[in-house]
Amino acid sequence: MASPESALDAPEHRFSRFELITWWEQARLRQSKVLIVGAGALGNELVKNCALIGIGNVLVADMDRIELSNLTRSPLFREADAGKCKAEVVCRAAREIYPEMQAQPFVGNVVHDLGLGAYFWADVILGGLDNREARVAINSASLFAGKTWIDGAIEVLNGVARVFAPGEGACYECTMSEVDWKLLEARRSCALLTREQLQEGKVPTTPTTASIVAGFQMQEAIKLLHGLETIAGKGFVFNGLTGDSYLINYTRKPGCFAHDRFEALECLGAGVADVRLGDLLARARKALGPDAVLQLSRDLVTELACAKCDKRQPCFKTLGKVTEKEGRCPDCGEMRAPETTSTLGLEEGLEARTLAELGIPPFDVLTARNGERSISYLFDGDAKQVLGTLAT
Repeated sequence: MASPESALDAPEHRFSRFELITWWEQARLRQSKVLIVGAGALGNELVKNCALIGIGNVLVADMDRIELSNLTRSPLFREADAGKCKAEVVCRAAREIYPEMQAQPFVGNVVHDLGLGAYFWADVILGGLDNREARVAINSASLFAGKTWIDGAIEVLNGVARVFAPGEGACYECTMSEVDWKLLEARRSCALLTREQLQEGKVPTTPTTASIVAGFQMQEAIKLLHGLETIAGKGFVFNGLTGDSYLINYTRKPGCFAHDRFEALECLGAGVADVRLGDLLARARKALGPDAVLQLSRDLVTELACAKCDKRQPCFKTLGKVTEKEGRCPDCGEMRAPETTSTLGLEEGLEARTLAELGIPPFDVLTARNGERSISYLFDGDAKQVLGTLAT
């Protein structure tokens, strides 16, 4: 590593000032892989900061399109961007700031559409989210993949940034109160939400608070990527009205299932459209025994049931893919209840179908279990479909 004196003598370049920091390694940042979930107020700041410090590989996941009200909190958006996908716009803007960055958008629901392969790919996950359901999904996916995720949340002039690391204290679920769980279950009970309902519950925020919280998130990510100590298991709380800030310690809850991590990972070299359920189950049962089943990374809808007509219709999609129109009974117009499963075995009679036909998203991970033994299978054949140029 160059000394401060030699750095001062070196020719001026884009990252010259960073090299005055004794522990800074620009090459390490250029090779780093960051998954940013959410491209709103926090996401804009996170993407901007990644570009400014020279992160080389960034995947940005968001399902929303830009509205005019986003312009007051999102420095990478312009009025002409209204109606465009947030993830696509921030990636384009990031490349304008730092042309060498490989920035890839993922337009989809992070709970239902983003395969776990993205979490295995990333070195760190940064969250700029606005709902509990997404945080719970990202928390379990990150910890399962053995990766640290750094959550940010803002409301009016207040905010919090929290670092959740595998094996280092509490996770996000450990911080949730009874009220949090009740609100989450109420949302989940309305399984087939309309687009308008999904937009409900938004909170007022300011660009100043977003800058502070995202800046702290990025600071922790920089430390993590350099192998320095972070505030893992703690939260940075900021009160904008008083200017106060402090760290809070979170306690790990005994028996919290979100801390589960994969035991063994096999890359299949194939995508979800290439592998049939029966073939994957046969592989799993050869390795683990005849009672092995496949555990899904998210709930899968198998049927839509109409209580009024007493009719059932097969449906194999992740919950977020079932539209309100599909949820309504074609005979009586009543909303049908989705039947879901979190495991697959041969008893369903689906062995001839591919995993894609059963609703498994690309670049996902399925885990075969038999008792306490397990093997996780990564559909890395889908990597380029999700990661684009980041897969090379």
